[in-house]
Amino acid sequence: MTDTLQNILEAALLTSSEPLSLDRLQGLFDANAQPSKSELRAALQALSDSCADRSFLVKEVASGYSLQVKEQYTTWVARLSAEKPARYSRALLETLVIIAYRQPVTRAEIEDIRGVAVSSQIMKSLLEREWVRVVGHREIPGRPSLYATTTYFLDYFNLKTLSELPPLMDLQQLPINSPLAESLEAALEQALPVNEELALGN
Repeated sequence: MTDTLQNILEAALLTSSEPLSLDRLQGLFDANAQPSKSELRAALQALSDSCADRSFLVKEVASGYSLQVKEQYTTWVARLSAEKPARYSRALLETLVIIAYRQPVTRAEIEDIRGVAVSSQIMKSLLEREWVRVVGHREIPGRPSLYATTTYFLDYFNLKTLSELPPLMDLQQLPINSPLAESLEAALEQALPVNEELALGN
């Protein structure tokens, strides 16, 4: 069953458009034939080990497991996509970085750190992308919203937990072609005008 289980998991991860949790992977099987979570983890590890000499790997992010093309092959694979990378303003990226590292944080606190106002459009964009969400309200006059990052933020930036965010001092050492590096490193540089755009790959 071990090889069969590994093959079933590989097939499921290959065809899924989003990471699959252990619960969802268990749901692939009839109730009387469900592998335990420890069996799933062992099969996923075996699958990961088998990818050593292949062009893809098994990656665990916040919401589950996925198969991803290894970084050294992304240049070629990217040429298959007709879509241009999404583009975001420096101000949006700065705001996202502040939320990621200081959460939960209010809009006023973000503005204090950036030294300039944060537009409503920036906050709307981050909420619509589901990178941030309102997690409560600060108990001060006006009860401003508290913002924090989401599981989808972790998945998008290929992170399992927030602890995997690089220390601020290490951002310059991230690979230049890493989406995480492009966004975080760019956002921590001296602020540029709001209409200056930076590429951020999906």
